[in-house]
Amino acid sequence: MAEIITMPRLSDTMTEGVVAEWLKKVGDKIEEGDILAQIETDKATMEFESFNEGYLLHIGLEVGQTAPVDSLLAIIGEEGEDISALLAGGAPETTASEETAVPVAEETAAPAEAAPTTEEAFVVPENITIVTMPRLSDTMTDGTVASWLKKVGDKVEEGDILAEIETDKATMEFESFNEGTLLYVGLQEGENAPVDSLLAIIGEAGTDVTAVVAGFGPAAVTPAVEKKATEEPAAVKEAPKATTTANNTNTTATATKRVSAINSENGRIIASPLAKALAEEKGINLAKVVGTGEGGRIVKIDIENYNPVVETAPAAATVIAAPTGEISKTEVKNSQMRKAIVKALDNSQTTAVNFTVTMDIDMDNAIASRKVINAIPDTKISFNDLVVKACAMALKLHPQVNTEWTNEHTIYNNHISIGVAVAIEDGLLVPVIPFTDTKSLTQIGAEVKELAIKAKNKKLTPDEMSGSTFTVSNLGMFGVDHFTSIINQPNSAILSVGGIKQKPVVKNGEIVVGNVMTLTLACDHRTIDGAIGAAFMNTLKQYIENPVTMIA
Repeated sequence: MAEIITMPRLSDTMTEGVVAEWLKKVGDKIEEGDILAQIETDKATMEFESFNEGYLLHIGLEVGQTAPVDSLLAIIGEEGEDISALLAGGAPETTASEETAVPVAEETAAPAEAAPTTEEAFVVPENITIVTMPRLSDTMTDGTVASWLKKVGDKVEEGDILAEIETDKATMEFESFNEGTLLYVGLQEGENAPVDSLLAIIGEAGTDVTAVVAGFGPAAVTPAVEKKATEEPAAVKEAPKATTTANNTNTTATATKRVSAINSENGRIIASPLAKALAEEKGINLAKVVGTGEGGRIVKIDIENYNPVVETAPAAATVIAAPTGEISKTEVKNSQMRKAIVKALDNSQTTAVNFTVTMDIDMDNAIASRKVINAIPDTKISFNDLVVKACAMALKLHPQVNTEWTNEHTIYNNHISIGVAVAIEDGLLVPVIPFTDTKSLTQIGAEVKELAIKAKNKKLTPDEMSGSTFTVSNLGMFGVDHFTSIINQPNSAILSVGGIKQKPVVKNGEIVVGNVMTLTLACDHRTIDGAIGAAFMNTLKQYIENPVTMIA
């Protein structure tokens, strides 16, 4: 029977997706696990795996087309199967109709009546441990199993990686804190389920867990798992296959971000998220790395020990030059990340009442102090680190700047967590240094560097991008003298940092060459008055011009 594949929701902020590339064409044979397409979201371009077998009968969106979540993406079924009824029920630009979804929903939902309710008590045998979907961040409500590193029947040791779990912002390794045999898998790769849902069962080999699976309750198990648990007791020995429905995106096969490479089994690389991030940082092609982990999986040590023979630089971007005297234009489709950034900036510009305060900073002492600090072994700070530290200390003296506006209240943040804007290829990310005021210059420098690398590799977790009370944006390294940033809401202010320039300055009544950096503070006038912004900038100036006052 033909299955409708819909545009998946790959994060809680995703409302639409773009088909970046199709890896299969109509008529191709599809195996479970094949990559159907690459889907571009507002954060990344992700591979979209099939969890169905059959033939690709219909493609609902061409390459480059954008469509809302739940729109008809493709149809997979038996070769030559008539899909006219499915096509009549939903066009590519709209979600699949209820007429199409009802028969499938009834088929999967019916067995749930036989499943025990959550109120029914059941006893978990002492020789087994139930593993549930973990909450990997404070914003996570559900997770997707990106890949299983163990299969039913495998021996599991404490510390072994059970699976890779995909949240709305990152894919994370999930370690086992128990020993035993993997007796049951509650979610297939690509399936999505709420936090605390049944993920797996570990215990003594041969233990019958049928009653435990059924007793765990329908609220915690996806419909496909419920059906297997109630109709086929043997499911404890083999993980159930995913069921794709037109009106249940959370249980469709969703995509995971992977590095494009070749694997001897299925054409895809198998590598840990840490190994992938490290490889991207070092510019290593994972296809050339031999994995020493389980099943040939590439792990961190493989990247650290990799000795390249020849590394070829990536090809430069193609530039189309128009003939002299001829009007020419080139359209470039907006990425999902760019759309998300525009939406956030537009909201900030239309709600905040902005004003700016600009001040020149004498950097002579800062340059000399940084040179002394960086002469210490294993220590390296940037001028931006000095600015971040100075902001944290100034915010303690000017709490009005460390606020948020609501229609009913002005919220004073009693903690200081500074976001540091990082430019990446597709836009801008703002990782956050939590409790910045409690950290030394070297600690701030180390954290900023680590978070910047993760931002460029799109490996930041939701926690690492949330909770800022103030933001610093630095374009000095690009030769910019001064600029004005748009406030990163819900913050009340953002500091724009220009580059250090040599200029004529007056010192002790004489004109000399000095090193000057221009800072611009953009403030929300609803929470910060002009005098408060000016006072904050004067305090900031004193700290930066006298770095010894910031040494802790």
